[in-house]
Amino acid sequence: MAAAAKTIPDSRNFLSWFGQFLKDELAPYPGRTALVVRMVLAATIVMIIFMTFHLSFAFQAAIFVLIISRESVQATIRSSATMLVFTALGVGYILASAWFVISFPMAHLLWVMTSFFLAFFALSAMTDYTAAVIFAVMIAVAVPLWDRFVSAETNVEDTLRLALSTLVAVLVTSAIELLFAHRRTGGHSEDVLLLIAERLSAVENLLARFAENHPVDPAVEENVRRLAMVGTSLVRRILQRSNFAPRYKEQVGAIIALTGRLVDIAANLTRLEITPPEEDRIRIEHLSKNIAGIRTELLAGKIPQVREPAPAMNPWHDEALLSEMEHTVSLMVDVFLGSGPLSIYLPAASPGDPPYRIFARDALRNSEHLKFGLKGCLTAGLCYVIYNAIDWTGISTAVTTCLLTALSTVGSSRQKQVLRFAGAAVGGFIFGMGSQIFILPYIESIGGFTILFALVTAIGCWFMTSSPRLSYFGVQLAFAYYLINLQEFAIQTSLSIARDRVVGILFGLLMMWFVFDQVWSSPAVMQMRKTFISSLRLVAQFAREPVSADLEVAIECSFSLRDNINKGFDGVRASADGVLLEFGPSRQQDLAFRSRILRWQPQLRSLFLIRTHLWRYRVQLPGFTLPAPVLSAQQEFDHQSAITLDYIADRVEGKPSVQASRSHRSFEQLDRAIATFAREHPQQAFALAPHLQTFLALCQRTENLETSLDQAF
Repeated sequence: MAAAAKTIPDSRNFLSWFGQFLKDELAPYPGRTALVVRMVLAATIVMIIFMTFHLSFAFQAAIFVLIISRESVQATIRSSATMLVFTALGVGYILASAWFVISFPMAHLLWVMTSFFLAFFALSAMTDYTAAVIFAVMIAVAVPLWDRFVSAETNVEDTLRLALSTLVAVLVTSAIELLFAHRRTGGHSEDVLLLIAERLSAVENLLARFAENHPVDPAVEENVRRLAMVGTSLVRRILQRSNFAPRYKEQVGAIIALTGRLVDIAANLTRLEITPPEEDRIRIEHLSKNIAGIRTELLAGKIPQVREPAPAMNPWHDEALLSEMEHTVSLMVDVFLGSGPLSIYLPAASPGDPPYRIFARDALRNSEHLKFGLKGCLTAGLCYVIYNAIDWTGISTAVTTCLLTALSTVGSSRQKQVLRFAGAAVGGFIFGMGSQIFILPYIESIGGFTILFALVTAIGCWFMTSSPRLSYFGVQLAFAYYLINLQEFAIQTSLSIARDRVVGILFGLLMMWFVFDQVWSSPAVMQMRKTFISSLRLVAQFAREPVSADLEVAIECSFSLRDNINKGFDGVRASADGVLLEFGPSRQQDLAFRSRILRWQPQLRSLFLIRTHLWRYRVQLPGFTLPAPVLSAQQEFDHQSAITLDYIADRVEGKPSVQASRSHRSFEQLDRAIATFAREHPQQAFALAPHLQTFLALCQRTENLETSLDQAF
């Protein structure tokens, strides 16, 4: 297709694109204003409590308020409970371990480095975002406390006060969420589906105008282009933090990717002069109605269905784009092929779905978690050693900055460094130090400070609720402002304290840039390529499962693979967002490769979801049993499918490979095995007919998708 790179800016028109990018990212969407209001209200109440009663660590409590999940009451309560548990674990670790090393300087340094490693390892290996943040920040704030030349009793008291700040943040946030719960009609499911429906409706309206041979309304074109620029990262983030069943997350994640693909193609159509022949308008109208049907059925919680595509007529010059859209719509139906009613997935997990876990299944096996822990330990350790060596403890905020910055460092790129430094500069210099110079000297009561605090928090929260491409700017803005203005219970008359804290933040960001993006880094396009290849090989490995005859082992391996595959899909999209803001001589080539990968990733996601259905037949779960001859043929079919995917991965990686050709023959053998079984066991085959038809349809779609991917690469 005409690559989506046409919609991506180059360095010549970067400023105009960036202005439009900010406008789209900061535009309201369903639930955004209400979410920001609740965040600001909770943070402001926490600030008033801490300032009124002179409680320590107000800045930490305010930050915790902003990072607690709020998309549903259930998610918030679970997030709050997790915070309390891991606060207790963090305090227990600090008090228990510090007792052994407090009197031994070398052992104390080893303890500090070990603690930093554990914090960063937790950020990488833990699946629960909130739990990882709590444990890491507890270590980042508590460890430097034990460097002070004060009594052990004072250190213990301050560590417990640190835990108290978390408790207050949790209680206030939970109370605000419960208070507003009865006013909320939706939640994650409604927000996600509404955002998907918005995009489908935009494409539907555009195609409807083409079908009627009417000039397209400029507002319709502008809406499609805006949605193409915004992308789907925000929708994916809301889905990731939802309490949906894992299987439903996988399915809706694929729908989000396919919807984004439709919007990208539609955005390209708006830049072309389209005058299709009269007979082809029937085809366009048919496609528009199919998209409308999918949108309606998704919102109603039904399995999406479309009619058979209209017969091809006289081709027009942009038929490739139209065919691509028809193919994408058919993939949306494939995502739910073999599924029951969607309501069984909301919100609780269905049988066969992986249980909730705090740590990733490969936490102790995946070397990437170890590498991330070592990189983080090196970064925070360098900050710790340097500020102690030069006796500038005022910049100890560098360690906390490293831990908070690491929350978005997986798959990092220059884009994230820009957000970090820009957020720190705006929050620290403009809002933090600027308010101390020009505003706070004229404020004589907590009322005036509350208004200022709420205003800055609202700005930070509005950025935080943007898509992941921009949200970290808001986190860094609020973090820098809180560190400067929430450390004491009076207005600072000296700017040296604010200066030290801002310098500490910038120093921590500089060390993160040096270690993560210079010493241990790769361009975003290379990371995207590596992750996509890894996803191909993991799906190939999943096609061979189960390898163990033990059902419990097979199920555990399946869940572990599914986790890693889904992480890979998210990683490709995250790296693709980073490619947009990386410039250099190879930019156009990188954008073309990005467009190619994003074009085919939705097909790989659809293939993976169909594979999750076929895995149940391989394991012979109740309701998915197959006759022995058919099961044997399926195993051969799956084996050849895995070989095809490995060949594709080799070609993407640049290794010499040949095109796989046995997958089609193995499907024919599978079809013959079912036909032979039907002839030899007619009664049993009649009883299993619907079951076998669904199974064969899944295999047929698998073969078609693999053939399409094989030809693409």
